[in-house]
Amino acid sequence: MNVFGNVFEIKNFQLQCGAVLPKAQLVYQTYGELNSDRSNVILYPTSYGAQHPDIEWLVRPDGILDPTKWFVIIINMFGNGLSSSPSNCAECGLAEQGFWFTHLDNVTAQEQLLREVFGIERLALVYGWSMGAQQAYHWGALYSDRVERIAAICGTAKTTDHNRIFLESLRYSLTGDPTWNGTNFDGIPDRGFRTFARIYASWAASQAFYREGLYYQFGYESLEDYLLRGWEAGYRKRDPRNLMAMLDTWLRCDVSDNPIYQKDYELAMRSIQAKTLVMPGTTDLYFTPEDCDREAALIPHSSYLPIPSIWGHRAGNPYQNPEDEKFIRQAVGELLSG
Repeated sequence: MNVFGNVFEIKNFQLQCGAVLPKAQLVYQTYGELNSDRSNVILYPTSYGAQHPDIEWLVRPDGILDPTKWFVIIINMFGNGLSSSPSNCAECGLAEQGFWFTHLDNVTAQEQLLREVFGIERLALVYGWSMGAQQAYHWGALYSDRVERIAAICGTAKTTDHNRIFLESLRYSLTGDPTWNGTNFDGIPDRGFRTFARIYASWAASQAFYREGLYYQFGYESLEDYLLRGWEAGYRKRDPRNLMAMLDTWLRCDVSDNPIYQKDYELAMRSIQAKTLVMPGTTDLYFTPEDCDREAALIPHSSYLPIPSIWGHRAGNPYQNPEDEKFIRQAVGELLSG
């Protein structure tokens, strides 16, 4: 297995913002074997700040996604530092320069990769957590006759106004750093990273998570130690321009903002024909159970199954949390067997 991923290139790729990338690149990784009729394909798009090595932990025998049964493809979304991003593409900018990626861009490019590299026309499942769930919903709406199932874990098809405030606070934490010159960073935004990580940590887990001090079981000596090593250190590994680029995509998430649905959100949701599992976390502050329940009600073949957890948003990526992993694994297993 190539730990660095495989590269798919699209020449003169038109983005929704109007820009054209002379050489758009998608980095992807595959797990398992594609069967002869290409009926065992699971697409697993990446989440905010993540690259495929960060989220592949659940692709393992008897894991949430089992590569002994399924051909799993993780495709890195634009802006994440592996696929075309401000850090590795001279033509890729930020919203201040009139440039951004959308999930229409991500899904359109992913479809081309699957079709041209593997001859895949139909997906058994699109599995996504957080921004991955956003992409899963876009797949279901844009290619309604080609997606059999969706597992949308802790994510919505459209960014809510409440969620938007959180995202803008993250963006302002970076652009408020002294190194920000209005269009780029002149150095490492130390204050920005520190603020960014604390905002993110406060929203990512529930009040009960912190009240019970669950982070101590993983070797952290204090709350400050957890914030520094568990959050800030991780985001410091990412280029701040990429963090902003992914925020710009998240801010613009709307399954109906495309030429097919022309911002008719309810029509886009009703057009999803896939058997859809909507799984929020009961204490998720980004994508609340209420918001996810409202969306599930719009999808014809949906089931709504909240994850009972105090881990907040992180219940949907339970690499440290066997109880929530078991809950998701069982639900996804039932979805795939149906």
